This record gives sequence, C-alpha cells and structure tokens, in this order.
Amino acid sequence: MAEENEQQPNQLPAQPTAANPERKTLDDRAKMTELERIRHSCAHVMATAILRLWPDAQFAAGPPVENGFYYDVDLKHRISPEDFEKIEAEMKKEIKANNVFEKIVVTREQAMKDSESGRLGGLAERPGNVSKFKIGNLEAIPEGEPISYFKNGDFIDLCAGPHVMRTGNIGAFKLTSVAAAYYKGDERGPQLQRIYGTAFKNKTALDEYFKMLEEAKRRDHRKIGAEMGLFAIDTEFVGPGMPLWLPKGTVLVEELEKLAKETEFAAGYVRVRTPHLAREKMYQTSGHLPYYADSMFPPIELQEREASDKIKKLEEQSSQAEQRFAEVVAKGDSKEEFFKGQDFMQQQHRLKKEIEELRKAEGLTPERYYLKAMNCPHHHRIFAAEPHSYRDLPLRLAEYGTCYRYEQSGELFGLMRVRSLNMNDAHIYCTEEQFADEFRAVNDMYLKYFKIFGLEKYQMRFSTHAAEGLGKKYVNEPELWKKTEDMVRKVLIESGINYVEVANEAAFYGPKIDVQVWSAIGREFTIATNQVDFAVPAKFGLTYRDKDNSNKTPLCIHRAPLGTHERFIGFLIEHYAGNFPLWLAPDQVRVITLNDDEALINYAKPIVAELRANMVRVDADFSATPFKAKISNAEQLRVHTMLVIGGRDMEAGAVSVRLHHGGPQGAKPKAEVVADILAGIKERRA
Repeated sequence: MAEENEQQPNQLPAQPTAANPERKTLDDRAKMTELERIRHSCAHVMATAILRLWPDAQFAAGPPVENGFYYDVDLKHRISPEDFEKIEAEMKKEIKANNVFEKIVVTREQAMKDSESGRLGGLAERPGNVSKFKIGNLEAIPEGEPISYFKNGDFIDLCAGPHVMRTGNIGAFKLTSVAAAYYKGDERGPQLQRIYGTAFKNKTALDEYFKMLEEAKRRDHRKIGAEMGLFAIDTEFVGPGMPLWLPKGTVLVEELEKLAKETEFAAGYVRVRTPHLAREKMYQTSGHLPYYADSMFPPIELQEREASDKIKKLEEQSSQAEQRFAEVVAKGDSKEEFFKGQDFMQQQHRLKKEIEELRKAEGLTPERYYLKAMNCPHHHRIFAAEPHSYRDLPLRLAEYGTCYRYEQSGELFGLMRVRSLNMNDAHIYCTEEQFADEFRAVNDMYLKYFKIFGLEKYQMRFSTHAAEGLGKKYVNEPELWKKTEDMVRKVLIESGINYVEVANEAAFYGPKIDVQVWSAIGREFTIATNQVDFAVPAKFGLTYRDKDNSNKTPLCIHRAPLGTHERFIGFLIEHYAGNFPLWLAPDQVRVITLNDDEALINYAKPIVAELRANMVRVDADFSATPFKAKISNAEQLRVHTMLVIGGRDMEAGAVSVRLHHGGPQGAKPKAEVVADILAGIKERRA
C-alpha cells in the first residue's frame, strides 16, 4: 500500500490535538460545525481574558482543533497552569457580559494600519506595540479575499470567522495545558506560548469528556503493554520507533495474521512475499521519490561491481599522497615544507578526479537502495513478472509486509506512530467492470472485522481530489479522477456504508477511504485505509490481454483492513483495556487446584494436556500458595478463563469456571467446559 493514513491516531495528549494547520479556506470555514464555532469563539474570549491580565500580550493564531482550541501568544510572563484559574475567571466575566461577535469588513490598508497601531489582537490601540503576528497573518490572506475582523466587547481580531452570535452562547469550557510552539510551525520563527483549552455546549458534555480522558489514561496502551509484557521499545540498542514484540505480544500479532490469512484465503487472495529493500529506480518509477523522500529512511549506497586494477592502483597512489601530505604538515611550517605539502595536495586532487572519471566510465557509480516504505511497488513488479489475461483477473495479492517510515522523533508515540511497521496489505488488480464488486467486497471485509472486534461505531472518510491540485499534488488525469471517484461513491451509497466525503485529501494517484472507528469509551481512531490507483500501474507498464486481444492497464485497489500490527494492536489494547476476548488473549486458560493435593493435581493434569493438544494457551498453578492469592495472581495477569478444581469438582467430574472480570460461573462437566473453550476460540467469540 502506497500510503498509510498519516493522521496521528488520537494519542490522548493532555491538550487537544493540534499541529500547525494550514489556513482554512472560506469554504472550509462555512462548513464548521456548531461545536467548532463555540470553540473558535472561546479562543477569542480566552485572548480577551489574557489581555485584561497582561495588556502587552501579542497573539498569533487561535483556531478550533480536534477536541478543543488554542491560541498562540507572545508574552514575557510565562503562563503556567497556576494562572488558569484567574484567566478562566476573566473568561467567565466576558461570557456573562454576553457581548455580540460583530463582523467588520475592512480594506487591506486599514488592516495594516490597525496592525501597526497595535489595535489588532488587543483591547485598544497600543502605541509602540505593533501587532507583528497579525501583519504576518494579513500577508497570508490571498488577494481578492475579503478581509474581516471579529469584535467582542473591546477585543478586535483579524479573523474570517465564523463564531457564535454572542459570548453568552459559549457553553462550558476549561483551559487544559500550555506548550511551546513556533510561529506558523517554522523552527526559524519566534517561539510562542500555546495555551490549550476545550469547550462544549454544556457542563454535562464537558464532564463526560474529562471522564473519558481519565478512562483513556487508564487504558493507555503503553501502560497496559508494559504491565502485560506485550512489547518493548529499546531506544538505546534497537532505536526509537521500532518495537520489539515480546512473547505475549507476539501472540496478538500471530492471531491477527491468522485471522487475516483465513479471511483472505476465503475471499480468493493469494499470498506473496517481498524483500525489505529496493533500488532507487523502483520508487522513482512509482512516483514516491522525490515526493515521499522525507518519510523514507536515507538511501543505502552499494558498490555492486569490483573496481578495475587501474582504479585500485590510482586509489593506492591517492592514499600515499594523502599520507605524505600529513607527514609534511606534521614536520613544521617552513617555506620548503609548505610547497611540498602543496604538491602532495594537488597530486591527491588530480588522482581523485581521475579515479572519479574512471569509475563513471566503468559504470561503477554506487547503486542506491531504500528500505521499503510501502509494499505496492513490489506487488506491481510481482504482477509484471508473469503475463496475464482478463481470465486471470481479479488478481488479489496479499502480504503482511514489513515497511519502514522515517517518522520525526517528536511524532513517535508508543505503537501508534512507529518507524518499523507490519502492514495487513493487499493489492487487487481488476478491470473497470470488476471494480464495483471488488471494492464492495473489501468494504464487506471491514464490516466483518468490525463485528469480530465489537466495533459498533465507524465511519468511512472518502477523500477526493481538488482540480487546482492536478499536476502538482495529484496525477494530472481529470477524467480518470472523475470516473474513479464516481465509481467509489456509487459503491458506498449502494452498500449503505456510513461515510463522509472530504475534498482535497486523496492520495496522489487516486481517491481513498480512511476508516475511522470508535473504541469502547468513545475515542476516535484511524485504523486503516482503502485506495484506488489508476495511475501507478501504467507507470510500471502493467497490462493484461483483454477479450479483444488488446493490452489494457488494470485498476489497482490498495487495501489494509487491519492497518498495521502496531497501530491496530495499540488500538485493541485500549479498546479492550487489556482484557482481550478468549481467542485473542495471550493467557487463555489457567488450571488452578485448590491446594497441592496430589489427587487434585492428577485430576487436573489431563485437562491441561487436552487443552494444549488443541493449541490452547494454557498453564497451571498446582502450588501450595493460598487459593485467594492464586486467583488474584491470575486476575492481575488478565488470564481470560480460570478452571478451578477442588475436591467436589473432582468427585463430580467437573471444573469450576471463573472468568477474568466476569467472576465465578459455577461448576460444569469438564468435557463440556473444554468443548466450550475450543468452540469459543474457533468462532472468535467476543
């Protein structure tokens, strides 16, 4: 798959998530929700409050973002959480005043004048305190676009809106944190203080949000992953962003792979394997280089053919000249030694130039290889390895492929954002006539997985191109864009899929769908993506022989329903809070005797053996440890099912079943219990 969705999947920071978003267009602003308007308005109210406390404050940008809002401020006073109470008190005064958010349209000249007087982003004119950031923001407004202010009370700001009608329309709010941020995200620019907050329509919604945050902290996959011994990230020896899967975490990996392989086999996929490296030519052909270079690890340069004897001799002479130059320099700085050194330096320079020319003539330029950042080019070459006719299509190539992405160190986050990832990838090569059925089948596969993992709320985010990006951000094929987008849209509508359409966020080679799901506590995650590619197969010269004996280029569907192991397991840890269903649980069953009585142990051992013979992950505790401590230990380790054996159980040919967080389930015949465990695993019951 060429591009996994790069959105950071809800890391649960202390503040609402925010990067340095591009300036919203007027069309984008018109689509802002009621909640976004409340939060945007709350940012202005916060700026009003800060100015009342520190009149010299200079403001840059203050947009609504996911889960809240922020405002960037330049201020000598270092704002800290201890200041939040008094800022919030001033905000409450402004909200109680119920001031109108008044829109004022001005000329560019007037806006520049008000910036220079310090009026913009202030409560009044501030001679000598120019609104420097507003000048920068003003310059970013395209020529011809209306320039407007929004005024609430004494506060006036350069802003295109929209806002609520009055400050009193803002519901419940809370300031959450403060962080450092560069102006417009440029490290060369001034460092500002970014004050974060959030706002909701009412206090009930606000309280629910913070309750969810607390629960999410409890479910943090990094915390639970450490407690359960699932994975480790060894930054010293292995490197940041490259997880090591421990034995129990590997269970999760292998169970997900087993699920995917069974599902894909039933759907007619064939499995392939590809290397972790490829020549630079591969990614230049696909178009990922140079555009995707920043997300790839630096190239590895290899000399694949040995140099000639002539080159080796010249390299030896060059090395000798370099050594003689070093010896001359070490002797002193006499005039004679200076000229000797100059001679050796010129000789070395001449030899190096001659060596370089000979290497080029002999074709010895180092070959560049890249670590695989995506699987699709490799799969394209697998398609190209054999001739195909229309009878071979659709061809569905599947692989759990390992990829490497050079994410910035500040963006790495547990399993959610990594540099080494294993992707549930596949590429479907099909005709236009087959496309609808194939795309629908992929969506059905998503729905099957949602049911297995108990995901009741989901949404498909359908990303399309923008005409102005053709030839720049997107492949310059306007007719193909329209055709494929219409095809995807039709399938989504006919399938009754819950989706939203978002313009100007497609992949460079075609429309895509990002799959959003909500966890058990209501947190939103992006877990997978599904893309249509009408451009790259042609770049690789992929064709099939059609019914009329002509060569045609197939469409390609990129899909990864389970995303990457890393991101999806991170999501599942938080979704289940580590309490995995039986089929997925690293510790499925523990057989526990009431004490270390030999008769009980002899009764229990065949149960353990039978379960192990059926590939159940089972262990036993036959020790003399107090019974309550045995149960407590199993609960702490999140063992899914505990089979407790006492004297009465043995006499009745039964076992007492206890479930993690489910408590005692009563005594049942041992054969029935074993059969139920095996069925639960096979059926992947929730």
